Amino acid sequence: MRAQPKASHFVNGDWMEDEAGEVIEVTYPYTGEVIARLHAATPAVVEAAIGGAQAAQADWAARKPVERARVLHRAVALIRERAAELAALETLDTGKPVQETEVADWPSGADALEYFAGLAPTLTGETIPLGGDFAYTIREPLGVCVGIGAWNYPSQIACWKAAPALSTGNAMVFKPSEVTPLGALQLAQIFIEAGMPAGVFNVVQGLGAVGAALATDPRVAKVSLTGSVPTGARVYPAAAAGMKHVTMELGGKSPMIVFDDASLEDAVGAAMLGNFYSSGQICSNGTRVFVQKSLKERFLTRLAERTGAIVAGDPEDPATQFGPLVNAAQHAKVLGYIETAKAEGARLICGGAAGNEGALFVQPTVFADVTDEMTLAREEVFGPVMAVLDFETEDEVIARANATQFGLAAGVFTADLARGHRVIAQLQAGTCWINAYNLTPVEMPFGAVKTSGLGRENSRAAIEHYTQLKAVYVGMGPVDCPY
Repeated sequence: MRAQPKASHFVNGDWMEDEAGEVIEVTYPYTGEVIARLHAATPAVVEAAIGGAQAAQADWAARKPVERARVLHRAVALIRERAAELAALETLDTGKPVQETEVADWPSGADALEYFAGLAPTLTGETIPLGGDFAYTIREPLGVCVGIGAWNYPSQIACWKAAPALSTGNAMVFKPSEVTPLGALQLAQIFIEAGMPAGVFNVVQGLGAVGAALATDPRVAKVSLTGSVPTGARVYPAAAAGMKHVTMELGGKSPMIVFDDASLEDAVGAAMLGNFYSSGQICSNGTRVFVQKSLKERFLTRLAERTGAIVAGDPEDPATQFGPLVNAAQHAKVLGYIETAKAEGARLICGGAAGNEGALFVQPTVFADVTDEMTLAREEVFGPVMAVLDFETEDEVIARANATQFGLAAGVFTADLARGHRVIAQLQAGTCWINAYNLTPVEMPFGAVKTSGLGRENSRAAIEHYTQLKAVYVGMGPVDCPY
């Protein structure tokens, strides 16, 4: 087992094991080999993690923000020094090509830690003059935060949640997905090497029962989940029952609108990035590609040409651009959606079958003539399957793009920037792009509306979701009391 960590959990500054927990086998999606064997957290492990976080949080919060920032900056340096080995581990854990993991996963996580390390010392309250009296505000950490990660960007997600939480003085217990559990353990170890006190960041493994135990513990002040809409529908009310703060970053069926004056190459490239990168396993993907009718056939022709040149194969080969899906269940699910699209009358442009590169590959697939009522236009596939729909007018496409329960992302491609801004202003989505797609720099808020979630990650906006304001009124004269 070439990726076996020292133990299943990292709690209170050290590795921790309890073999009484359910066995979790971690497989490399490309070969199917078992690369690590872990154990789910038992109640004793969960107790140690939450208790340790609670004990460590007060001292961590009492430190000057610049002191916390120094620890995070040292962690960033360690991540960047170990970039190659961390990318290699991410590839084993997820099956994503190393070409991706070297530039997108841990590097994005490091950027988040660096950004919030710089931001935290600048966070101040305000004074409010009230004549002779005055008031002031203090921004305080929430306490113990729980992060629950998804399997598609496991290490990036761990960093995205840890960065705003830890920089503002919270402690965190993080549960990665049981499918991709390895990267978060490395992050916890790196934090300790960087000088973070034991207990401030803990990692415990497990399935839904462990997540539920964390989300409902009365000592936990905040739950941040990245996952599917059904998972969010379970976690959200469980956390809300304890009046906990929540951030929900869930799924989507995001529209990408291509007007006939758009750059054809840019629009095709963005559609490919928004459907085939990470083998389509990205929540914000623009999987409903609306193309104006006059451009449609040229768009499809060029899309098929460029899709046919994608290099699929061994994820550890730097030349590989496209890897397998994460596991057999996801593979079967995606193939099922492809068969449903065929049966419902969508026109297959390219792909449409399992790939020949390994057991879990699915060909990059494009369907045209998709209608709004088809399953492919309504449900999140989470695989490399693009639905191309056509439209005639601006008002029409806006209404159709919004006719969904989801509201995570949206994109518009046009040479008319006035139209780009006008359309984006009417789309019901939390994260949007004009003449770009799926770029998520840490400086920009990331989040959703409707059933795709609530709260924001990244940027200064995330601070609002990991802190609370205390208001203090200061009386400077005698109390005016009528009694």
